[in-house]
Amino acid sequence: MTRQTITVDVVSDVMCPWCYIGKRRLEKAIGLINDLDVTVHWRPFQLDPTLPREGKDRETYLNEKFGGPERAAGIYSNIRQAGETEDLDFQFDKIEVSPNTLDCHRLIRWAKTPETQEAVVERLFKAYFIDGENLSDDEVLVRIAQEAGMDGERVRESLRQEADMVATRSEIQQAQQIGVTGVPCFIIDNKYAVMGAEAASTLADAIRQAANERAGS
Repeated sequence: MTRQTITVDVVSDVMCPWCYIGKRRLEKAIGLINDLDVTVHWRPFQLDPTLPREGKDRETYLNEKFGGPERAAGIYSNIRQAGETEDLDFQFDKIEVSPNTLDCHRLIRWAKTPETQEAVVERLFKAYFIDGENLSDDEVLVRIAQEAGMDGERVRESLRQEADMVATRSEIQQAQQIGVTGVPCFIIDNKYAVMGAEAASTLADAIRQAANERAGS
């Protein structure tokens, strides 16, 4: 008997800590489903497209966004606690640059298979939130591409040539046009959307519901 395949499109931004948490919860959700094949595609979104391409000093950015270090610290304390429930040890203090993530999304776009996309996305999240690396640095992106099995030199040249810049921005606009205003957003079987980093059980139930409805159609 052929196993049913369900696609989950994750609209996400790699500078969003809740998206990293959501990734872990989706992984747990897929682990709860033994009778379906789940294919995951990562789709672009930018929480702050106004950031310069070279990024912005993290302290300056947080002061502008949250109005001061105390408020920022309180917000990130809650996120850190949520991360710990998913075995994520957020190292916010290591981050020196808040990046414009458009080039990160271009890199994810160039990862042609779901497996390579997964490897790239995981490394981008880890580089930023655990290691505090600068995702506005082309060389960081090239190294991540190579670690994921991509052609680093080709990626470096594509970054210089601004390849797929328009297509990536267009995909972000499409997400906004269908009502995505925040991330993560999990679009299941091109029909149903789960907004936010919901519990693994909630995501698993939504995937199963989509599969059951397709099987009954």
